[in-house]
Amino acid sequence: MLRPTVLLLSAALIAATACSPLSAQPLVDVDIINRDTGERLPEYRHRGQDWVPGIPGHRYSVRMTNTTGERVLVVLSVDGVNAISGDTAAAGQTGYVLGPWQSTEITGWRKSWQDVAQFYFTDLPDSYAARTGRPDNVGVIGVAVFRERVQPKPYYEPAPIARDYERDDRYRGPVARAESKAAPAAPQASRRPSEAVADSAGGVGQSLGTGHGAREWSPVSRTDFVRASRSPAQVAQLRYDDIPNLVAMGVMPRPGRYDRYRPGQPQAFPNGFAADPPGRY
Repeated sequence: MLRPTVLLLSAALIAATACSPLSAQPLVDVDIINRDTGERLPEYRHRGQDWVPGIPGHRYSVRMTNTTGERVLVVLSVDGVNAISGDTAAAGQTGYVLGPWQSTEITGWRKSWQDVAQFYFTDLPDSYAARTGRPDNVGVIGVAVFRERVQPKPYYEPAPIARDYERDDRYRGPVARAESKAAPAAPQASRRPSEAVADSAGGVGQSLGTGHGAREWSPVSRTDFVRASRSPAQVAQLRYDDIPNLVAMGVMPRPGRYDRYRPGQPQAFPNGFAADPPGRY
């Protein structure tokens, strides 16, 4: 099954300078997926914040789903860092453009138009934000969502010019001919078939962050997007930490369904299949 196309904004055409309150009807739903198990991480509401439990060493992705019939721009922040540019996150920066009703998974820090460095849960000092001198916002995944400005349609359709004549300097004015010779048109960015990108607690210390993992193929391309307003229409965030910390803070019940992941405890079914014993066969 083909992955949905995601568009990455080449430049923010309208800067966002402020953040609006969380929308009652989200434009974009955000889920965290454990890529090693395929499970959606459960969310726990605690003291006005939503938390998800991370397992150290496990890769994860951020699933973003557009719940509207129009395009939206999503600026994704992981640990206070823009997941595309690597800059300290701000709402007016570059983000991903989702088509109507589109859902996609962002699997890592964007390294180029072709690949990303995988997101994975790791100890706070090993997190990408901490290793780049920005540990203050480790443990938070957030989105700022913008609607697209509706472009007014002309009340009449202008008569087109035939393409053959348009390329012939004999049918163009002297200014147009001079500009054509002085500044050749820039080549258009190529599109990739699978994915496209757009440029534009509780007394317990945080122990988990997001690492800068192995590279993986994730091609993208550019698109234009004009924001309908300077402020995002939706701002949302999820906090995360490891299970022992969430239990200690009272976020998760004790015991919980994730007890099997605690290190050092015996398990009845530690592996999926029987392994060969040592020796030659």
